[in-house]
Amino acid sequence: MAWIRRYIVFHGKRHPAEMGAVEVTQFLSSLAQQDHVAASTQNQALSALLFLYRQVLQVEMPWLDNVVRAKRSERLPVVLTREEVRAVIRELQGPPRLMAILLYGAGLRLLECARLRVKDVDFATNQIIVRAGKGDRDRVTMLPAVVKPDLVRRSTKPISGTAPAGWSSRGRWPGSTRTPAASGRGSGCFRPRVFTSTGRRASAAGITCTNPCFCAL
Repeated sequence: MAWIRRYIVFHGKRHPAEMGAVEVTQFLSSLAQQDHVAASTQNQALSALLFLYRQVLQVEMPWLDNVVRAKRSERLPVVLTREEVRAVIRELQGPPRLMAILLYGAGLRLLECARLRVKDVDFATNQIIVRAGKGDRDRVTMLPAVVKPDLVRRSTKPISGTAPAGWSSRGRWPGSTRTPAASGRGSGCFRPRVFTSTGRRASAAGITCTNPCFCAL
């Protein structure tokens, strides 16, 4: 409401329905030339006036090409020197250090580096293929030589680790397999058994559950 009130006062308290694109252009240009407002402030005033005409007065405004735009503030980027970058990398270890070198040496963004896969690294040509980068576009960048041995070692390292408790990593069905340890129904021991036509257990072929919860069914 403040921008709409200011717009009406600027044009001598005329009704907005009597004004149009010309008056809106004059008001927005005066904000940039006379009041020296920031670009975000001018855009806020423009959004308020567009809401007034489109949603309240049901008037479609044409594109305002003649508006004098406020100048955006220019900020110089913060760039570290080579010595400062080396000092930062020296304090890192393991995967964080590897990612920091890729961010600096290959020009990767943080999310691009986190999404990097083995198949996206071409060790023969020393290139990295960035998938779905900025603008959802793929691009090719260089592979820093300093991280190449570490990447090769990590890409060929076998998967290690222990299986969760209660699980078997064997590739065959054992004679007696314990299901994952849990409380309640579903936990128990399964052994090879079958039922005859009379409902009794017979020769060792098939499966039956020894959990009392299920055997009672």
